[in-house]
Amino acid sequence: MVKPEIGLEVVIDSPDLKNQEQINRLNRSQQAIIAKINASYFRICISLGAQALLWKTLSEKTNFSPSFNNLLTKLPSTTFFLVWCIAICIFVSLSILYVLRCIFHFNMVKAEYNHHIGVNYLFAPWVSWLLLLQSAPKFIFRNKYSYEYIWWPLIVPVIALDVKLYGQWFTTEKRFLSMVANPTSQLSVIGNLVGAHAAIKMGWHESGICLFTLGMSHYLVVFITLYQRFSGNNRIPSRLRPVFFQFVATPSMAALAWKSINGSFDMFSKMLFFLSLFLFISLASRPVLFKKSVKNFSVAWWAFSYPLSFLALASMAYAHQAKEVTATYLALVLSAVSVLVFVFLLVYSTLKIDSLLRKPVLIYSVEH
Repeated sequence: MVKPEIGLEVVIDSPDLKNQEQINRLNRSQQAIIAKINASYFRICISLGAQALLWKTLSEKTNFSPSFNNLLTKLPSTTFFLVWCIAICIFVSLSILYVLRCIFHFNMVKAEYNHHIGVNYLFAPWVSWLLLLQSAPKFIFRNKYSYEYIWWPLIVPVIALDVKLYGQWFTTEKRFLSMVANPTSQLSVIGNLVGAHAAIKMGWHESGICLFTLGMSHYLVVFITLYQRFSGNNRIPSRLRPVFFQFVATPSMAALAWKSINGSFDMFSKMLFFLSLFLFISLASRPVLFKKSVKNFSVAWWAFSYPLSFLALASMAYAHQAKEVTATYLALVLSAVSVLVFVFLLVYSTLKIDSLLRKPVLIYSVEH
């Protein structure tokens, strides 16, 4: 009787094969992150830039009472520089990832532009840069010419997007404002207002007025359209509801921009500040509105931060003009709330970094 031969399969576990599999897995993971990093992630950079500007303002303010001035001069100076450095590092990192997305996934970027929400976030990188430019330490821009050389490349894309987006709102049937208006539509307005504020800083008064006029004229149209809430327009997902705080950010930034143009926090600036304060109270008194959006952590949470920073900055300018104890305490309370929200989001985002990068709120279809 012939016994069947028993075949033995020898598997050689090569370290090179393991390393190659790990490299391939890492490459696939990196490609997945690049594909998911869309322009809405730059709202983190807007928050960082606004917070750096707030700390810079706190470190320079001497308009409060003596006891508060002593506290402010001792506390924020080093913190401001730290926040600004963190903002630069995070912004550069996100910019690199987004440039890679433009190179390897340009069809997704195109879908982002064609999306009624995604197109508004294309303003976010330029708004972030303009805020970082204004909040930069004094030793970086020792003369206004170096400031101008950076301001121009940042404001040109904002104006180009304005021409394209605003033009579509009133000249084409593809993107009527009444059908696509949502709270993120105010990002385009904020881009113009931040640009105007930066232009005045380098002495370009006429350019500041031009950008302010462009932003405010469209803000009135967007604000009224959003208030009417047409039944046929595209609504935002429940997870994106923190963007309702854009209602607070726009008039606050408008008050600051007009203050820089006019030279003082006059009646018009106060009206815009009180409007933003009213809208903030209206949203803060309705926590149920954000119940679904805060169940799971996402990048949309950062939409709570920068509107509060803009509101705090406007309140400080108001306190300086009013010179009243109530206005001073209001400014300090709003600044404290802004800082606490920012610190919480920064720490929580660090702990949840994997979820933050791999689970975007919006996924744009290439079929758009």
